[in-house]
Amino acid sequence: MSRFFLNDRNQLINDAIEGILISAPRGNLVKLDIDPAIRVVARADWDKSRVAVISGGGSGHEPAHAGFVGKGMLTAAVCGDLFASPSVDAVLNAIVAVTGDRGCLLIVKNYTGDRLNFGLAAEKAKSYGLKVEMVIVADDIALPDNKQPRGIAGTALVHKIAGYAAEQGKSLTEVRDMARQACDNLWSLGVAMQTCNLPGSDDEEGRIKQGHVELGLGIHGEPGASVVETQNSKTIIDTLVKPLLEKAGDGRLAVLINNLGGVSALEMAQLTRELAHSAVKDRIALLIGPAPLVSSLDMKGFSLSFLKLNDTFERALNEPVETLGWQNPVVFAPMRTVAHAALHDSLEFTPSDNGQVAGLVAAATQTLIDLEAHLNALDAKVGDGDTGSTFAQGARDIAERLAQNQLPLNDVSKLLLLVGERLATVMGGSSGVLMSIYFTAAGQKLHEGETLPAALLSGLAQMKHYGGADLGDRTLIDALQPALEALQKGGIQSAAQAAQQGAEATATMQKAGAGRSSYVNKENLNGVTDPGAVAVAEVFAALVKVK
Repeated sequence: MSRFFLNDRNQLINDAIEGILISAPRGNLVKLDIDPAIRVVARADWDKSRVAVISGGGSGHEPAHAGFVGKGMLTAAVCGDLFASPSVDAVLNAIVAVTGDRGCLLIVKNYTGDRLNFGLAAEKAKSYGLKVEMVIVADDIALPDNKQPRGIAGTALVHKIAGYAAEQGKSLTEVRDMARQACDNLWSLGVAMQTCNLPGSDDEEGRIKQGHVELGLGIHGEPGASVVETQNSKTIIDTLVKPLLEKAGDGRLAVLINNLGGVSALEMAQLTRELAHSAVKDRIALLIGPAPLVSSLDMKGFSLSFLKLNDTFERALNEPVETLGWQNPVVFAPMRTVAHAALHDSLEFTPSDNGQVAGLVAAATQTLIDLEAHLNALDAKVGDGDTGSTFAQGARDIAERLAQNQLPLNDVSKLLLLVGERLATVMGGSSGVLMSIYFTAAGQKLHEGETLPAALLSGLAQMKHYGGADLGDRTLIDALQPALEALQKGGIQSAAQAAQQGAEATATMQKAGAGRSSYVNKENLNGVTDPGAVAVAEVFAALVKVK
């Protein structure tokens, strides 16, 4: 099946254009109502008093091209079918609709279909008495021996510069010349680890091997110029930067980092960081992106574009626009940091001896260590199979400190606080935090003068408050709460019995209200005791045996 949200393939582009126009934040875009096969997005506020700037091409490169229509950039965009040039009629209708006496500039990516269709439309428009010029963008340097380099993401920078010139009221010749000058100082190179998925097509095994990337992959999924056997972000950035710098020569640069559609924001941030530490770092004046400007559906790849700056280009790139897709440049600078003293929230204590307390700690920790495999096996039936290892990890840390005489055994409030501090550090996941809350809150209450059972119940209340679980939710609370309530009323023997009964009761609970078990259906839960509750019951049983 196709990996593509889709209703009607035949209406995909028209539907997508409607969605783009509906979401335009300024409400400044319109679609020319001519023919369903003619898809032209234009400025709603255009008055033909300036040179019109038109671009377009196949769809699938969003936000290009409709996302660049608006004050300061394109006057109109002509949208073809997916990865297919718009027809001559579509381009001609766009020219006639938005071109006044000042004329029109067409900006075309260097693909045969685009050159032919836009070129023939330009010639036809001239027969209507309109002034039309065309600039072809050929910024891709992936194939240095190719006489017809492709136009890729750098085209967006040409849109911006030409749109600025038109908005300034410059003549058609001046707008054309500025766009050509931008093309002459613009170089791009892309890379991808996966090509794009096409709507309606079945999934196929990708041609790019895992762990490899293709350098110079085309924006329509065309094979790259070479294969690089790495997915290391630094290596790939360096691989792109070197040939781009050789083309750019000396001078200040605007650098565009363009997401080809399928790279996560986290990865794009990582790649931007690598760019900021690469060989080009001292040459970057303006950084544009990371952002999708000229994408290729969901291609897992990105491209870099270098534009050699002059004062005019810099003003043009920084001038505000009213478009959906343009990304405002930022003045490039290293990451700023502010010195701040580290907060050390470690508990101060003096190790001390207490034989009875030492015996209780030893019994509890050894029980949890011995239960590791059993608890993991129980958890594998209802969760992710790591409860035993998580509890054992915390127990080993405390047991090691006991063996090294590094516990305040004669100050139980400090002992509870220290256990809470250590479990937050050494136990993984939410269990470590919850147990830390339990022991920390209990230690604080004991320090304030509460009895030990009352302090432990206070710790439980805080654990329930922050964790969100309660009795009946099929967690360790189902054993711990009745045990602590029994401890407060009677003693350790009754507490152990209550814990055992609470743990056994979890096997009959049809639905878990918290933890990973809450995502498991009742058939898988039936007859399986909760591993956390079993751990509590076994610890209390062990404490009974301490002399």
